[in-house]
Amino acid sequence: MSTARPVPERSPRVERGVSVSNHARLATAAVTVTILSWASAFPAIRLALRELQPVPLAAARFAVAAVLILGWLAWRRPARPTLPDLLRFALCGLVGIAAYNILLNTGQRSVAAGAASFIVNTAPILTALLARLVLGERFGARGWAGTLVSFTGIALIASAQPGGLAFGAGASLVLGSALCMACYVVLQKPLVARYGALACTAWTLLAGALWLSPWLPEAAGELPGASAVTIAAVIGLGVLPAAIGYATWTYALGHFGAARATNFLYLVAPTATAIAVPLLGEAPGSQTLLGGAIAIAGVVLVNTRGRAAPQASPVTPRLPS
Repeated sequence: MSTARPVPERSPRVERGVSVSNHARLATAAVTVTILSWASAFPAIRLALRELQPVPLAAARFAVAAVLILGWLAWRRPARPTLPDLLRFALCGLVGIAAYNILLNTGQRSVAAGAASFIVNTAPILTALLARLVLGERFGARGWAGTLVSFTGIALIASAQPGGLAFGAGASLVLGSALCMACYVVLQKPLVARYGALACTAWTLLAGALWLSPWLPEAAGELPGASAVTIAAVIGLGVLPAAIGYATWTYALGHFGAARATNFLYLVAPTATAIAVPLLGEAPGSQTLLGGAIAIAGVVLVNTRGRAAPQASPVTPRLPS
């Protein structure tokens, strides 16, 4: 008589001490935190602008972020950039942090948080166009079709905002911030290969904080008279989207891969719109929702079918808002 051996129970595969199932749960939690932190930036900016001017708000926000960044740099001690790369980081900070936030904050004085988030989240299209012009990356017929679709959505959103897309109107300034984001992604692409995504973001945020520092005295004059809610919004903007959001995004990228993880970013604008309803009482109109859906559809078309190969920077597809 033969005795059957008991089949040993299979345990989850372990990677560096963490089971695959736990790793998947952590990655899902990380991408959720990323979406919530980046989406919350748009309503938080709108909230803080009730008592603070746009540029001092940006200066205060990134002064908070700079404290965390300096701590991270002291802890991790990443490779120090060469002088040419330092100059490139300085340019990234000027365009991707200072100019981006000045335009976004100024635009959001008149543009609702949800509308602003939909406009900004068309930045991947502008990035693809710039990559075509500057880096020679291919941009197929579907890419051009997606661009047309997306900008139709932007025009629809803007027509529901004061001034529409007229030069200097809020929606045009927010669109300008999206262009700054696209320029940043193209500028920092060679730096990511040399220093890594987190280090690139750290140096860029620090450079941006320095560019905005001349407005810190003005921020220091406005903050003492601000409410606790406004001060909490400023601190939250410095901590959540920049520090925590980017750290969790990098973790999610490592698990899901760039192509799959980037798909989650389509949830940022709808989430920002949903947060703005209870926080600000900004219920989006049907025109904003329709325009937002059309704009995102265009971005999806460009990202999935618009290019012959996924050439755009997959590691840092966007800046924290």
